[in-house]
Amino acid sequence: MMTDIEISRAARLRPIADVAADLGLPADDVEPYGRHKAKLTVPPAGGTTGKLILVTAINPTPAGEGKTTTSIGLADALVRTGRKAVLALREPSLGPCFGTKGGATGGGYAQVAPMEDINLHFTGDFHAITSAHNLLAAMIDNHVHWGNALGIDPRRIMWKRVLDMNDRALRDVVQSLGGPANGYPRESGFDITVASEVMAILCLANDLDDLQARLGRIVVGETRDRRPVTAADLKADGAMAVLLKDAIKPNLVQTLEGTPALIHGGPFANIAHGCNSVIATRTALALGDYVVTEAGFGADLGAEKFFDIKCRQAGLVPAAAVIVATVRALKMNGGVAKSDLARPDVDAVRRGAANLLRHIENVQAFGVPVVVAINHFATDTAEETAAIQAIVAARGVRAISCRHWADGGAGAVELADAVAALADAPSQFRLLYDDGLPLLQKVDRIATAIYRADGIAPAPAVVRQLAAWDAAGHGGLPVCMAKTQYSFAADPALLGAPVGHVVPIREVRLAAGAGFVVAICGDVMTMPGLPRTPAAEAMRLHPDGRIEGLF
Repeated sequence: MMTDIEISRAARLRPIADVAADLGLPADDVEPYGRHKAKLTVPPAGGTTGKLILVTAINPTPAGEGKTTTSIGLADALVRTGRKAVLALREPSLGPCFGTKGGATGGGYAQVAPMEDINLHFTGDFHAITSAHNLLAAMIDNHVHWGNALGIDPRRIMWKRVLDMNDRALRDVVQSLGGPANGYPRESGFDITVASEVMAILCLANDLDDLQARLGRIVVGETRDRRPVTAADLKADGAMAVLLKDAIKPNLVQTLEGTPALIHGGPFANIAHGCNSVIATRTALALGDYVVTEAGFGADLGAEKFFDIKCRQAGLVPAAAVIVATVRALKMNGGVAKSDLARPDVDAVRRGAANLLRHIENVQAFGVPVVVAINHFATDTAEETAAIQAIVAARGVRAISCRHWADGGAGAVELADAVAALADAPSQFRLLYDDGLPLLQKVDRIATAIYRADGIAPAPAVVRQLAAWDAAGHGGLPVCMAKTQYSFAADPALLGAPVGHVVPIREVRLAAGAGFVVAICGDVMTMPGLPRTPAAEAMRLHPDGRIEGLF
């Protein structure tokens, strides 16, 4: 059996100019990066007429779910069935690539390519975002060093630096040691680039003008009398936009079957809003009749933020949703150890299906019709698959066994037909909460309605800060919950569909440029650490120059 990287290398990719031409894009709007990658320089005119299909999932487990793989297989299947489909995904972060996940371009015969390029430096977007973010950090410290005309309180500088790599040692640092020439010593730290507000801004901006306006609204700290200081106050927004002028252009690649894919932006869904860029999504909707996109991790995080942040801000209307589940993951939710997952256990599947049912209920609460994709593994039995289908059928939902990993788009044709039928019906989409609800009540609404918590336990400083932001005019912003992806609760050990729990809110952050407030729950970190055995340990260069160990 070939590995993912071997399958990708064996594929005969089409010249990217041909992929763009099939979409009706003139050559002047396509900026090639070699033979198989390009940036689109001008979003096409003509409106967004395609149907938007969200792929989401149950809570992730070590057993694997395959949300990206399913997104790719579904797009390929839509094309196979004669429909004009475009894929719209996020870019992988180097942190997980060298940490736990390895690559993030799908798997088996449902991949986007060129796999190595996309998983590593791609077209340099993350580098540009990192540079723009850190330029602002440098300009803050430089302003304080040269007289501090704005009166910034060094104790209240909120803007950390970022790096696109998991590195727990950088979470908390003391900077500017070594004497007056190096600035004022203070405590600070690093976040991972995907958690940067600049990443969120690039992904939510409508165009370059909107990008610079949002960059200018970033609040970097406060003065001693608690007045906010912004990037525009520091005159940093123009230079940051200069660094992002190419990064804002969507990237065009293809699947192994030649289906066009726009891969752009990459905020994590556990600590950021978890969706690809608005510009890429709108471009795809103007180019295709069906657009398949995904939101990170389980539907409690990615889908909720996709609906309540991205769709709210961009005016997008999702037509249908696919919830990905596996027999193996449901058995883990049902109490089976990872080492025992190959053994048939229908009862464990039934117990673990509580997690899937809750995600179905949550997505349906937004008025979005749902189909379940059972991502097939070789160890699945017919009885286990039938149990899932019967359980969700009792809720009026279809569950379809899909074999796109092994068979590409041919293995997801039944799913494609079911999704298209749902997407072609009139939309009943609605948001979870109104803009005018106070910020603390928005946090509580998400915790109680989506996580099924009994309530929230905010720190006293959190309550005061949210009230202050309400009073300062930020109360109309949506909330971005930063929470463990492994559970509906803030405790990652609570699998299945826990109830009776309380969600602790330890910190809140204002992302005024991105247009949301971040609520940090429990022990979740905005700078991940590497695992005991990082994926990087298996990576090396073959004597012929090929990459080995990237999967």
